[in-house]
Amino acid sequence: MLTERQLHILQAIVDGFIRSAQPVGSRQLSKHEAVPFSAATIRNDMADLEEMGLLEKTHTSSGRVPSEKGYRFYVDHLLRTKSLERNDLERIRSIFGDRLLETELIIRKTADILSELTSYTSILLGPDVGQHKVKRFQIIPLSDDYAVAIIVTDGGHVEHRNFHIPEDIHPSDIERMVNILNEHLVGVSLHEIDRRMQTEISGILSRHVGRYGDLFRSFRESLSAGNEEDRLFFGGRMNMLTQPEFNDPEKARQVMHYMEDAPLAALLFGLGDDGIHIRIGSENGHFAMEDCSVITASYTAGEGRKGAIAIVGPTRMDYARVVSVLDYMSRGLSRELGRHLK
Repeated sequence: MLTERQLHILQAIVDGFIRSAQPVGSRQLSKHEAVPFSAATIRNDMADLEEMGLLEKTHTSSGRVPSEKGYRFYVDHLLRTKSLERNDLERIRSIFGDRLLETELIIRKTADILSELTSYTSILLGPDVGQHKVKRFQIIPLSDDYAVAIIVTDGGHVEHRNFHIPEDIHPSDIERMVNILNEHLVGVSLHEIDRRMQTEISGILSRHVGRYGDLFRSFRESLSAGNEEDRLFFGGRMNMLTQPEFNDPEKARQVMHYMEDAPLAALLFGLGDDGIHIRIGSENGHFAMEDCSVITASYTAGEGRKGAIAIVGPTRMDYARVVSVLDYMSRGLSRELGRHLK
């Protein structure tokens, strides 16, 4: 059990280290009006806090820094969220004032602004859109050999899939295929498309489209290529490199490699409970993230669909600010997407 004075000193050390990235010493603390104790008293309590595993010594200074256990105690017992300033609120509200048409544009802009407001890396996991229903198909040739298939859904979601055009396929064949897709698959959920194409569309195309087999196969493969990577949106991916904790090139390389691996990055999200969740250092379950903290929040996107937001930074993260920004942003994003997807 910590005394009130030890709690006060621990909070001052964590707050000071978050601000400066420099070890905090007893003499330095004693000069602060907010810490009304002598240097000797502070020094004794710092030694006790170190013995409890809440503080650590560094090799280059006589001061102390929070340990992973110290950060966890701070987050669980001492964290005080901050009121956002007017500029922050206006920046967040600007996302929802643009009346953007596509869900992806709203989410992508949210990721960018979160990274600007926090100076850390933001990752947004878009909602599962499998229940969205097809509104229209479109195929746009990119060259003689390739085209992009565009699927627009009733929820404002837009899928883009590049696919190969087999030799000797006439543009009129592609046009007929698009007409057939729009005639038979509009109103079908994205989860159902592949089954309907196999059981229904294949037979129709065989009667109306020349060399339909190669074209149909290439098109269908492009639609089935989507995975969770398509649901990840990053903001400020390089922000981690501005933090002094990642001046070590090898440490920076490991973190960047982790975040560039979409399946690994997706593991940062826990879509179980609502609310704000904080994982510190080894709690992230991967060696590359042992010097990082991850703060996540879930949001809703209408009809029970969920997505999530993660802010990734050093363990010396400004937890109070990030929690305040995430809480406000997740609630605002839920409201906006709820209106957008009605």
